[in-house]
Amino acid sequence: MAACSPGGPKTENKDGAQPTDTTLVKNNVNATDTSRCFLLTEGKNNKDTTTIELAIKNKKVTGQMIWLPYEKDKRTGTLEGVIKDDSIHAVWSFMQEGMRDSIPLKFLLKGNLLVQKPLKFDEKTGKQQTDEKAGYTLAYKETGKIKK
Repeated sequence: MAACSPGGPKTENKDGAQPTDTTLVKNNVNATDTSRCFLLTEGKNNKDTTTIELAIKNKKVTGQMIWLPYEKDKRTGTLEGVIKDDSIHAVWSFMQEGMRDSIPLKFLLKGNLLVQKPLKFDEKTGKQQTDEKAGYTLAYKETGKIKK
């Protein structure tokens, strides 16, 4: 998979953290055959970041997702799933602390936003899972296009 190319100016963080792309790309691509990149910043002082690269072709979704919490172990892996209308059901297969795991995720494409149902901890399995009762509360902003 190719990497996202920045679409505009960067902002410099005073704490030395990686700069983030501040340009939003308008949704002018057919959602059934496209490649798009998204960013979510959250946590204390917005230092936790998640990036998503999506390629959508013939109702199949593939891509990469990287969760980088500030001063903690990251999760990096692939996304595979399907899209119907604006709803994406995908499985994130990732590596964290040398261990492989996967989590089913649910997203909606809304203009230049990708919104996700949050995860919750399942005490029975000891793993995170999508909170089916929650709304789509995590909003990723589109940051650019995939550079081939």
